[in-house]
Amino acid sequence: MGERETVERPEDHELRDFMQALIADMHALEKMLEMKVFETGRRRIGAEQELFLIDSRRRPAPVAVELLQKLDDPRLVPELARFNLEANLSPRHFEGRCLSEMEAELEEVIALTRNRAQELGANVALAGILPTIHRGDLSLENMMPEARYRALNDTLARLRGGKFQVRIEGIDALETTHDNVMLEACNTSFQIHFQVAPDEFARLYNIAQAITGPVLAAAVNSPFFLGKRLWQETRIALFMGSIDSRSSALVARGLPPRVSFGDAWVRESVMEIYQEQIARFRVVLSAQVEENPLDVLRRGDIPPLSALRLHGGTVYRWNRACYGISDGKPHLRIENRVLPSGPSIVDEIANAAFFFGLMSGLPEEHQDITEVMEFDHAKENFLRAARDGLDARMTWLGGEPMDAAELILEQLLPLAKKGLERSAIDAGDIERYLGVIEARVRSRQTGSRWALASLAKLEKETLDVRERTLVAALTANQLSGRPVHAWPLATPADVGPRRQSYRTVGQFMSTDLFTVRPEDLIDLAASVMDWKRVRHVPVEDDEGRLLGVVSHRMLLRLLTQRASADDTPMAVRDVMRTDLFTVTRETPTLDAMRIMRRQRVGCLPVVDEDHLVGIITERDLVELSAALLERHLQEPDDDD
Repeated sequence: MGERETVERPEDHELRDFMQALIADMHALEKMLEMKVFETGRRRIGAEQELFLIDSRRRPAPVAVELLQKLDDPRLVPELARFNLEANLSPRHFEGRCLSEMEAELEEVIALTRNRAQELGANVALAGILPTIHRGDLSLENMMPEARYRALNDTLARLRGGKFQVRIEGIDALETTHDNVMLEACNTSFQIHFQVAPDEFARLYNIAQAITGPVLAAAVNSPFFLGKRLWQETRIALFMGSIDSRSSALVARGLPPRVSFGDAWVRESVMEIYQEQIARFRVVLSAQVEENPLDVLRRGDIPPLSALRLHGGTVYRWNRACYGISDGKPHLRIENRVLPSGPSIVDEIANAAFFFGLMSGLPEEHQDITEVMEFDHAKENFLRAARDGLDARMTWLGGEPMDAAELILEQLLPLAKKGLERSAIDAGDIERYLGVIEARVRSRQTGSRWALASLAKLEKETLDVRERTLVAALTANQLSGRPVHAWPLATPADVGPRRQSYRTVGQFMSTDLFTVRPEDLIDLAASVMDWKRVRHVPVEDDEGRLLGVVSHRMLLRLLTQRASADDTPMAVRDVMRTDLFTVTRETPTLDAMRIMRRQRVGCLPVVDEDHLVGIITERDLVELSAALLERHLQEPDDDD
């Protein structure tokens, strides 16, 4: 996100000063391009690894602050949430064994982080979206204690004028709202950088846009969020909604979101991207800038363009333009932010090799990609890849329709190989990493396919057990070093003894709820109970707030009273119970059992800030007791 020394609650004059600095940076950048001071003739690559920290239950572990103190490694930096970290890998010249060297460094930094995390009772997981993350983890208490994050949250929320909304349709459907930007913390990625010269920026940036869809189709690894099976790469849809600062009026007017693929090819230079970012998107973070960048240029030095970098870090293009300085020389990079974290380190490097190879190979075949491909096709390919992965139907050069897997195997892998060879990449590296992509595509076992197939195999387990088993298998397979196409599906044995699976209400509550509204006929509630074999029906309003409960016992009592009365229709509000005892996801199971016994209630609605999220009943507790007894007899004693 650029500079860290941000102003948490800037006054109007501070925002004006920052905007002035931002415009000055643009003038300086334009001048630098005219002066041809940028580094050319040198290709470098780099990467940023985002990761999750998890506890012994495979749930998010908010220990990043303490862990960073233990690590004391400049490569590791904070991220938005206390359960995330980011590792910045060393830039490398794009030649020789740069890919295997990147893998070795990544292995080293992950092992270092894992070892220190274990001292805090935590571990590391590489996942585009952690399957065990819950809404309760997304509170401001779990935000990293840094001014820039709080300022980002406050400003985006103010600009939006309401809650952030996310709606995703997949195998299941998710529609949710959240009152802060912590939904963004659910996404982790493997961001890769490709250094380019100014005079080739537009041409190569358009190449990056064209290949992003097919590369993503082979790399999908995030099919699951909040218990729902959604897109093959749900990160894409979730990130677009998690920091959408547009008010309803701006959405209606057609203003693009802060997270976007873009709307057109770049025609001339990098200036077009920066101009678009400043013209369309309000400043959400500001910082004091000490010196005019044009003055820095005039004395023969290179300005940091810190205002431009800070603002650019709050506008999230999936392929982003980056400015940097190496050894006193400015350079430009294209940062691809599409690739998810995981499934394994070798998978991540293989994805990067595929992208880098196409960035080197495709320009040799087509000097100007815009002459053989429509921008809308590139954008549509990207969205289709996010939704459908290798099943996506894509439109390639010349308008040719092809299945993603066919396109990758028949055209893109040979092209990527040529590009890597032309860049003098080690032959063993080329064979290894492109071989991983080929095997993954031929087997059709991406990270998302593995996760979904594993979930299907675990369908008889509770949601909590399925989620934790998936993360347990994920981390075990990551330690094995095998690429995802060679992973066995997760099994109940992966999670180990499961007594921890029933310690809190949220681990076994029913979430597939049948509810009614207070104005509904009581006959509807009775019918729902009859049809779905349930004894309690929650009553909620249109926004999901819990208002009451109708029970089978109430209906029996009502039936007795109405036997001698008239048949006037009654509404649910006339009979529902409103003096409710409720619990949260984190309520210990034993506490919930005590409440039900002492208060003589047959169910406990589970709420999150007055919104209904689940329910537990007497029947759930009977089944729970039976499961615990059965597993007690089957599992060896442990310290749990």
